[in-house]
Amino acid sequence: MRKIYLFDTTLRDGEQSPGVNLNTKEKLEIAHQLERLGIDRMEAGFPAASPGDLAAVNAVAKAVKNATVVGLARSRVQDIDAAYEALKDAQDPCLHLFLASSPIHRQHKLRMTKEQMLEAAEAAIKYAGKYFTKIQFSPEDAGRTELDFLCQVTEMAIKAGATVVNIPDTVGYLYPAEFGNIFKTLKEQVPGIEKIQLSAHCHDDLGMATANALAAVLNGADQVEGTINGIGERAGNTALEEVAMALETRQDFFQAKSTMVLSEIARSSRLVSKLTGMVVPGNKAIVGANAFAHESGIHQDGMLKEKTTYEIMSPETIGLKESKLVLGKHSGRHAFREKLIDLGYELDDEQLNIAFSKFKDLADKKKEVSDEDIRAFIEEKIVDTTEVFSLQTIYVAYGNEATPTAKVRIVTHDGDVLEQEAEGNGSVDAIYNAIDKATGEEVVLSDYSIKSVTHGKDAQGEVHVVMNQDEIIVSGRGVSTDILEASARAYVDALNRLIEKRQLNNGSRRDKIGLV
Repeated sequence: MRKIYLFDTTLRDGEQSPGVNLNTKEKLEIAHQLERLGIDRMEAGFPAASPGDLAAVNAVAKAVKNATVVGLARSRVQDIDAAYEALKDAQDPCLHLFLASSPIHRQHKLRMTKEQMLEAAEAAIKYAGKYFTKIQFSPEDAGRTELDFLCQVTEMAIKAGATVVNIPDTVGYLYPAEFGNIFKTLKEQVPGIEKIQLSAHCHDDLGMATANALAAVLNGADQVEGTINGIGERAGNTALEEVAMALETRQDFFQAKSTMVLSEIARSSRLVSKLTGMVVPGNKAIVGANAFAHESGIHQDGMLKEKTTYEIMSPETIGLKESKLVLGKHSGRHAFREKLIDLGYELDDEQLNIAFSKFKDLADKKKEVSDEDIRAFIEEKIVDTTEVFSLQTIYVAYGNEATPTAKVRIVTHDGDVLEQEAEGNGSVDAIYNAIDKATGEEVVLSDYSIKSVTHGKDAQGEVHVVMNQDEIIVSGRGVSTDILEASARAYVDALNRLIEKRQLNNGSRRDKIGLV
């Protein structure tokens, strides 16, 4: 099967992303990870850009042992000299020369004719041949260059000594059929094309970078250039992890493969994201947080029965542990039951119905329900006991210059609705006073505590209360994304426990005196 070489330019084109500035230590860290990833060639930087960039490229050149280290240069003697200085210690150095070829660039940027462009590029390639055995030449903006002239440029580069000719869609302008046709034409019409490798370098301005790169592969490209996570100028570059996984997943179609170490993809993505500060979108192919996550109940049901129903790749392939069934408002009973089993809870059908109802209520309030969320409401109250009081609604009015008031509505086991309003020293005190008035219970609150059971702004809060009445001591627990609601639930839970315990104690006394 044909091998496709992967040329990574995260350290050069990727660093040109607005707001990204990697120091030498960070470049070295990424370079070592690219080696572990199995990248064939890595472009370490643009040595002529600054003394700092030259030093960073030199540091990478010295450190990397298992990949070709590439330095970028304009078709100028001073740039080539700077690249040689930066790459002279590399085990396998390569120079990447470029000169624009499109009519737009020739006229407005270079102010050169076709003949002048060919002469300048040829002279640069021949000069570079004094120092480098591996030379890649890129006619910048090749995608918008006249195809017959691009054939001339490629033929010139081959004769001058280039070992790779790279075809860049510099501004992400082409669509796959157009870009693929360029490679097909070059393969058919350029003399000596078999002596070199053809490379594809695509930008993502119209969202087609990966599709264009794969179209190039189908039409004879030997190398694909890109970056980790697809970072780069403007909308970014081809994401190399996407290309590698496309070739791996669709070997039957492409009949080609890379030698990327696929299990290092996730780690590489995280490292580049961390050091560049560029967050990977959740819906990013291959490495996004949602790439192997499923929330839809239909999808989750399919995944639980057979993973290939909704996954064409295994998360383990790229270095992740497993797929993620995200529990949210779209999740179904099947996925919820499986999650409970994973968490160690075995519920009967009635208890499951109660738990699923609580889960759906919570899912309407939170985007994602975590394992901690589920533990919290399962352990709060999924038991087969009768509740004397059930909290229905609470309303709290509070201002820093007004006395807090609370109104509660409580439903009894017999269906009676109890409503009361009360003031307090604070919102929680007002709620508890209103509950006392509604239930008619007189208790002493001896302890009140709050803790977060999950994370983030929509975290669930857990309230724990301890109350006593005539030497009977009970505790109650309430959980909600609203801490005042959690406080009310904890208090009502404690009251129910108190009544239950009081009835048991009374029953024991009657036993002792022969009344029962």
